Amino acid sequence: MSSVSFRNAECRYPGADRPAVSGLDLEIADGEFLVLVGPSGCGKSTSLRMLAGLEQVTSGQILIGDVDVTTTPPKDRDIALVFQSYALYPHMTVAENIAFSLRIGGVDKAEQRRRVGETARLLGIDDLLGRKPKELSGGQRQRVAMGRALVREPAVFCMDEPLSNLDAKLRVSTRTQIAALQHRLGITTVYVTHDQVEAMTLGDRVAVMKDGVLQQVDTPLALYDEPANLFVAGFIGSPAMNLLDAGLADGQAEIGTFQVPLERSALTRATGPVTLGIRPEAFRLNGADGGIPVRIHLVEELGSDAFLYGATYGDAQPRDVVIRVGARSGHRSGEVVHVTADPGAVHVFDTASGQRL
Repeated sequence: MSSVSFRNAECRYPGADRPAVSGLDLEIADGEFLVLVGPSGCGKSTSLRMLAGLEQVTSGQILIGDVDVTTTPPKDRDIALVFQSYALYPHMTVAENIAFSLRIGGVDKAEQRRRVGETARLLGIDDLLGRKPKELSGGQRQRVAMGRALVREPAVFCMDEPLSNLDAKLRVSTRTQIAALQHRLGITTVYVTHDQVEAMTLGDRVAVMKDGVLQQVDTPLALYDEPANLFVAGFIGSPAMNLLDAGLADGQAEIGTFQVPLERSALTRATGPVTLGIRPEAFRLNGADGGIPVRIHLVEELGSDAFLYGATYGDAQPRDVVIRVGARSGHRSGEVVHVTADPGAVHVFDTASGQRL
């Protein structure tokens, strides 16, 4: 097993006005499951491909263990890849697909059979070894693609949105299997996804990227509880954190009658207006008046709980708000509710810089 280090790594495509990945500094521990997450075009897949040797590193270094692999050919990096596309050979059986890299590498047939059998049992596909890809479901094909990578016993396992082609229910079950498998094998894994729910449930740590720049890397709960900036706050969480512009007066942030006292250090760092971040579950319904008035536009009943989607009421520029409430709360579209939140559950950001105060 091996650790992975990105040291001020950059990738710039010819003619581009900015790097696809800029100054990436990231340490991934031996055996860690790290998830790279962000919107399309943020540089997460490019970072993974730089690690695999499929994209050229314009400047900086990438190390696997203590070895600088910045200019090492992909075949010599001891990395296994699983892509969004299964890329299975349709004319080969499952066993032949899994064993392909071993056969190309000159591994003797007895060892091939042993390792293919072990990998298939690990993935729960040992009863499918004689089938062709066309006879498999999407989830089974994905496990075959994983088996083809795992059978090589790589130093680093790279996955680029491997569950994107699966339906929602199958994605949930397969990501559970991936997490359990990685923890069992202890292979250093770098996993790319745009799905923040997937990132939060899979990763030991999650690295959030935007426009080629690493925004924050931490454990899933730390990202949720203490986002470093407005982008991370709005990206992590489902539904997303409510971000509400607020005025400053007498050492407090104000939205109508709702006030949040600010620490002196936050006030001195603020360069102007602030933005309050409030998770949907942090809101409390406040009876008939007081707090922030919100007109409900949609009630989303999920069985175990419900979400009220609406907008601040009475503002010249209404702000979208999502409130989590108990199931069967009885609220209806068009209703106006008043909400408050414990100041300790409110995040405060500098609006201009986006940084957490």
